[in-house]
Amino acid sequence: MFEEITASSLVKVGLDGNKVMESPHPINPAGFVIHSAIHAAREDARCVMHTHSLNGVAISAQKAGLQAISQQSLFVLSSLGYHGYEGVALRDEEKPRLVADLGSKIFLMLRNHGLLTVGGSAADAFLAMYMFEAACAIQVRSQGGGEWVPVAKPILDGIQAAAAVVTKNMGGALAWPGILRKLDRVNPGFRE
Repeated sequence: MFEEITASSLVKVGLDGNKVMESPHPINPAGFVIHSAIHAAREDARCVMHTHSLNGVAISAQKAGLQAISQQSLFVLSSLGYHGYEGVALRDEEKPRLVADLGSKIFLMLRNHGLLTVGGSAADAFLAMYMFEAACAIQVRSQGGGEWVPVAKPILDGIQAAAAVVTKNMGGALAWPGILRKLDRVNPGFRE
């Protein structure tokens, strides 16, 4: 179960796919293909996070993808790539296309599959994922409520500059310490 994962239950794996530490736990080959491709190509991607959340998969399966309908979506759209579904990610041949579709971006929507974020730290990748998931959840919820009010094009055009100002160092400095304190309260054994 996800809530049973602790620091010591994580498996450290080299770029060649082999464990670099003793562990009784197996390696997920599909997870390895995705994560190793990005780690090998992006030195700045010290943390790669990938989820199969219900909201993320729902939006990844929609032809139009993520829409500019919320402030959360704007931050994601400022650095979002899309990767077409190629089946379960088990083939090394997919790695170059995955890397090319991510490019230098922070967010990657894996079509019909889920969400992926990269960051210079676990805090940055996690907070990017939190924003990505929130944007998808808002879109899913809004789809049953009538016609959207899209964000105006001049705002969308300026979002990269605005996102750079608003999110600069926000992960590590502001939110991450609070998230860790909450995790200590909810699941005090996670650091073991």
